[in-house]
Amino acid sequence: MVKACKRELKEYFAGQRQKFDLPLSPEGTSFQQKVWRKLQQIPYGETRSYQQLAEMTGDKNASRAIGLANNCNPILILIPCHRVIEADGSLTGYVAGLAAKKLLLDLEKGGTKK
Repeated sequence: MVKACKRELKEYFAGQRQKFDLPLSPEGTSFQQKVWRKLQQIPYGETRSYQQLAEMTGDKNASRAIGLANNCNPILILIPCHRVIEADGSLTGYVAGLAAKKLLLDLEKGGTKK
């Protein structure tokens, strides 16, 4: 499992992988798990706002709870919480830091890796 994860992450950072095939079973509340499943539905190279993600979970008033669930995501990159941004397009709230979030989003959009 570790070798497969390493291989898939290497392929991702080389721009050769857009979707991970690893079986994931993160521990969290039922709401967190629901949010994390929705995160995995955001296509590579695209973003969604916290509000859009709240609507995807069926509760348009859950934007703050969505942010908290993102913050508890135990499997960064594989569960792509970096794809969630503010409604105005600004970057916010990434546990690994905004520079890392920007790097991942740039990588997925085919931009610079700097």
